[in-house]
Amino acid sequence: MLKLTHQDIRHVAGGSTFDRGENYFAQGAVVEGIPEVIDSEYVILRSKVSVSGSTFLQEIGLEASGTFGIHIDGICSCSVGFNCEHVVAACLFYSDTANADPAEQLVVKLDWVNNLKRAGQPESVSADEEFIAYILDEGFRSNDLKVRYVACKFNNNGARTKGRKLGQHALVNRLSSATQADVQINKMLGAFDSIGGYADEYGISGELGQLCLSRMIGTGRCFWQETKNPPLSFGAARALRVDWQAMTDDNLQLKLAVKPAAKVLNLFPPHYLDQEIWCIGSISDANFNNQEWQLLHEAPRLTQNEVDSFSEHLFIEMPESPLPLPGKVDPIKIVGQLPVPLLRIDTVQQLATTHHRISLKFKYQHVEIPVHPVTPVVNLMESGGVLSIHRNLETEYRFRQQLQRLGLKENTQSGVDCWLGFDSGQVQSAPDVRVDEIDRWRLFLKETVPLLKADGWLIEVSPDFSLSFVEVDKWEASLEPDSDQRAEERNDWFDLRFDLQVQGEKYALLPLITQILHQYDLDQLPPILSVAISGHTYLELPSERVRPICNILYELYDQAHQSASKPVSNEFRLEKYDAVKLRELDQAMGSDIAWRGGASMRELASKLDNFQGVVPVETARGLKASLRAYQKRGVDWLQFLRQYSFHGILADEMGLGKTVQVLAHLQIEKERKRMDRPCLIVAPTSLMSNWRREVKQFAPDLSVLVLQGGKRQDQFGSISHYDLVVTTYPLLVRDQAALLDVAYHYIVLDEAQVIKNHNSQAAQLVRQLRSRHRLCMTGTPMENHLGELWSQFDFLMPGFLGDSATFRKRFRTPIENHGNQEQHARLSKRIAPFLLRRRKKDVAKELPAKTEIIRTVALGNEQAALYESIRLSMEKKVRDAIAAQGLARSHITILDALLKLRQTCCDPRLLSLNEASAVTTSAKLELLMQMLPEMLEEGRRVLLFSQFTTMLGLIEQSLEAQNIIYTKLTGQTQNRDAAIEKFRQGDANVFLISLKAGGVGLNLTEADTVIHYDPWWNPAAENQATDRAHRIGQDKPVFVYKLITENTLEEKILDMQVKKQLLAEGSYEFAKQGDQLQISPDELQLLLT
Repeated sequence: MLKLTHQDIRHVAGGSTFDRGENYFAQGAVVEGIPEVIDSEYVILRSKVSVSGSTFLQEIGLEASGTFGIHIDGICSCSVGFNCEHVVAACLFYSDTANADPAEQLVVKLDWVNNLKRAGQPESVSADEEFIAYILDEGFRSNDLKVRYVACKFNNNGARTKGRKLGQHALVNRLSSATQADVQINKMLGAFDSIGGYADEYGISGELGQLCLSRMIGTGRCFWQETKNPPLSFGAARALRVDWQAMTDDNLQLKLAVKPAAKVLNLFPPHYLDQEIWCIGSISDANFNNQEWQLLHEAPRLTQNEVDSFSEHLFIEMPESPLPLPGKVDPIKIVGQLPVPLLRIDTVQQLATTHHRISLKFKYQHVEIPVHPVTPVVNLMESGGVLSIHRNLETEYRFRQQLQRLGLKENTQSGVDCWLGFDSGQVQSAPDVRVDEIDRWRLFLKETVPLLKADGWLIEVSPDFSLSFVEVDKWEASLEPDSDQRAEERNDWFDLRFDLQVQGEKYALLPLITQILHQYDLDQLPPILSVAISGHTYLELPSERVRPICNILYELYDQAHQSASKPVSNEFRLEKYDAVKLRELDQAMGSDIAWRGGASMRELASKLDNFQGVVPVETARGLKASLRAYQKRGVDWLQFLRQYSFHGILADEMGLGKTVQVLAHLQIEKERKRMDRPCLIVAPTSLMSNWRREVKQFAPDLSVLVLQGGKRQDQFGSISHYDLVVTTYPLLVRDQAALLDVAYHYIVLDEAQVIKNHNSQAAQLVRQLRSRHRLCMTGTPMENHLGELWSQFDFLMPGFLGDSATFRKRFRTPIENHGNQEQHARLSKRIAPFLLRRRKKDVAKELPAKTEIIRTVALGNEQAALYESIRLSMEKKVRDAIAAQGLARSHITILDALLKLRQTCCDPRLLSLNEASAVTTSAKLELLMQMLPEMLEEGRRVLLFSQFTTMLGLIEQSLEAQNIIYTKLTGQTQNRDAAIEKFRQGDANVFLISLKAGGVGLNLTEADTVIHYDPWWNPAAENQATDRAHRIGQDKPVFVYKLITENTLEEKILDMQVKKQLLAEGSYEFAKQGDQLQISPDELQLLLT
C-alpha cells in the first residue's frame, strides 16, 4: 500500500484542521477504515468517524504524485464536505495501519483468539484468596430453590473450605475478589425477598430466578448444598412427564417429573436439578406459560370424592389441555354434525346508555355453543351428563365470512360472546349514535335479515329489542297568512308547515329536516334516510322526496340559530318572494303532498313561474315616446313587480332603452296616483344630465330635482315636492342625513353595479333608505363574480338569497369553483322572475336599423375652469376682430376660437396653451373608457371617429393601458388596407378613424356600434361616417353614440345640427359645400356665450 506520512496530511489539510483531526484520531473516533488498493499508486480509503454522537462517512482518494508526496482528495458527509478534520483523522488511521510492521499486526490478531478462549472459561482466583460461592438448597417446597452466599477459599490440601456466611452488601464491599458477574448476580438477587428476614439467603423462582441461576452456574462457583460437592454445570434437556400420583392417604397429587429422574424446579423456563451428576438442564415439552407453570406447582390435592367432579370440570373447561384427567370421564359425543348459525338481537341498558346488540352462536343439534374460543372440541355439562361436541370449524368459518361480506364486524372485547357491530363494537342509539350506524341497522333489519333467513340462519329477536323503523303513510303541507301581520301587510307573510302521518300519529316534518341537515351531506344522500321520531323509533324517508325539500328549505332555514339540542319549530315564515321556492317545492313533490290553504301564495308562485302572471298594462298618456314591443314588455314586468311589492333588476344591454322603460313605468305610477312620495334616482355623476334630458324629452309631466352643485343643500327642504329626485353615488354619502329623512315611493339605482361590493359605504347607505319599491338598472349585473349579483339582490330584497356566507356556500363556491350545473340552474331559476335581461340579438327584429344615443358628461372643475377662461378670452378676441374687420374678414379668428373651445372639451392636452398644461384629466375620455369595456363585453364591434388625429393618439394610450386591441386609420396611415383588414378579420374590435381619412369610401358592415367622439358642424359629414357601418349589407342594428360635454359649445353645436336637419330650407340650412362653416352673427354669439 501507499505510505502516507503525517507531513503529507498536514501539507494538504493545513495546520488548524490537522490539529483537530489529530485530536479526533487520538480519542479513537475512527471506528472503521477500509482501504481499496486500485494499483501501486492509487488507493481509495472508505472510513467512518464518530464525534459527539454523530457519525460521518468519508471516501478518500490517495494518489502518489512524484516529488510532491501523496495527493489527498477527501469527501466527507459533514457540513465542510472536503478535506476536513474527519478526513485528517481517517488518513492518520490509515497512515498508522499502512506503516505498521506486519509481524506486529499478526501478534495483535492472534491475541484476539486468546481473549476469546479466556472469555469462555470460569474465572480463577489465587489459592490464598477468598472467593464467593453460591450454595443452592431446597426451599419451603421441595421444588423451590433458595440460595445463600459464602466466602471460601482453597485449603492447603487444595480442597474448598466450608466457607463463612456473607451478607448481600459484604459481597461487593468487603471482597476484593468480587467479579463483575458477582455484582450482576447480587443485583438480581436483590429483587427477591430474603428468607426469614436474613440478607444472606433468598428464594428464587420464575424467569428472573432462572436467569440468576444461569449466571451463578456460569461462574463455576455454584454448588448444591455444600462447597465440597462438585460445582453445578449445565446438562442436556429432558422431557416432562405429568401425572396424578396417589399419596399414602389415597389422595391424588399432580406430579411433575422428568426422565431420567431429577428434581423439577419452580423456575421458568422449566428446569430440572440432577443431584446425582451435579447438573441443571432445561425441560422439553413443557408447553406452558409462566403463570400456568407456577399454578402447576400449586395444584390442589384431591380426595377420592372430588376426583369425578374435578375431572369433568377439567374436561369441560380445558378440552385441549395436556394435563391428564385424575379420573375417568365418558362423554356423549356429537360428531359429524353441520352447525346452524344463530343470530340473537337484543337491547340492553348500561348506565345511561342504551345498546342495541347482535351476537353470533352456532347450534349443533339442540346445543348452542359460542364462537370463541375457536377450539375443535367443546365440552359441556348437561343434565344427562357430559357432552363432547366436535365442531365443523370450516363451515363455521364460512358463515363468519358471510357476515363480514355483509358489513358485520366481530368484536370479542366483551369476553367469549361474539358481538357484531357495523363500525366499532356495539352500536349506541340516539342521541349519541352516528347516523351511518342507524342506517346500517335499518339495512340489516330490512334487507340482511331476510337474506340470512332464506339461507337457513336462525334469527332470534328479543322482546326487549327496542329499535324499529317505520314508513310515512301521508305527506301534508299547510300554508296560511301570518296571524301577527298588520292589516296592511296581510298576505305579505305566510307560515309554512309540513306534517307526516305515521301509523295514525302526526309528526312535524321540519324538525326532522333539521336532523337531516345536521347529519347528512345533501350532495351524498343515501336512498333512504333514517330519522329519529321517538325513543328508538326511526322514520324511513326516501331521499328522492326529501332532497327537494332539503335543498329549498336549507336556504330558508337559518341553521346558525338552531342546534340539535334546541326544540325546532315546525313553521317557516315566508315572504312573498319565497313563492319561487314554494313553486319549486310544489313541482318537486307533485301529487305526493297534500296542500291545505295558501291559495293566493301558490297562485303567485305559479305566476312567477315563467312570468305567467305578467299581464299587459296600458301605456301612460303623458309618455312622449313610442315604446318598442320589448320595451312595452319591460314596463309590464315593472308593473307586475310593483303590484306584488317585488323588487328587481332591469338588466337590458346598453342601448336598449332602460331609462325610457323606467320613465314609462314611473309615468304610470303618477297617472294612477300611486306616486304620493318622491322617487329617488341614484346614478353616476356622468349620467346626471342624461336623466334630466330624457325626463324632459320622454316624461315632461314628471317634475325633476337634480341634487348637484354647491347650492344643492338649499333644495333639501323641497325634496318631497318633486316626482323625481336625482343624485349621485358620491353625493348620496355626503347628503345622507337629508336623504335618509325622506320616505320614497321608489328608489332606482342606475348602473347598480356600483354597489357590487356590499361592504362599500354607498352599498351600506342605500340599504338604509326607506321606500315602498326598489329597482336596479344595469347592463352588467355581474362583472367578476356572483357576489356582485348577491349584493344587488340584498339591497332589493334582503334575505332573498340568504346572507353572504350562506350564498357563498350554497351557490358561489359550487358554481364558480366546481362548475356545479345543478346549483347554477337552481340560482338562475330563483332569480329569473326578478331579473329582466334582453340582449340586442334577442330583440334584433324589434330594433330600428339605426339608433342614435346622446351621452353627455359634465366637465370636471379644473377642465370647466379652463374652458371658461378660454371662452372669455376668445369672446373678447373675436369681438375685437369683428369690430375692426367685420364678420366676413374675421373668419380665421373665429375658427381659431371655436377650435380651442372644441379641443378643451375633447382633452386639454390638445391645446398648446400654458394654462392647459396644468389640467391632466378629460371628462369625455373617462366616459369613453367606461363605455368601451362594457360594449366589448357584450360582443360589440366599434368604429370610433374624431376630427383630431392627436385625440385618437391619446385614446390609443388609454386603450393600451386597459389591454384593448384596436386598429387605426388616419391620413398618416401607410398601409391602409392592413388596418382595415385587421378590423374586418376580427383581430381588433375597436377601429380608431379620423373623420377625414375614413369618413367616406369604406365598407365596414362588420361593425354594429359607431361613436362620434366630437361633433362636427356639418351633420352630413357625421352621417357619412356613420354610414361606414349603417349601409347595405348590414344585418345587425347599428347604435350611434354622440359624446357631448355639458354646458359647452358642443351642446350648442348639437342644437344647431337638430335645427338645420329639421328645416328643409332657410337661413339656418347648411351650405352644400361639404364642411365649410356657414354661421350667422346670432349663432356666433350663441356659441361663444
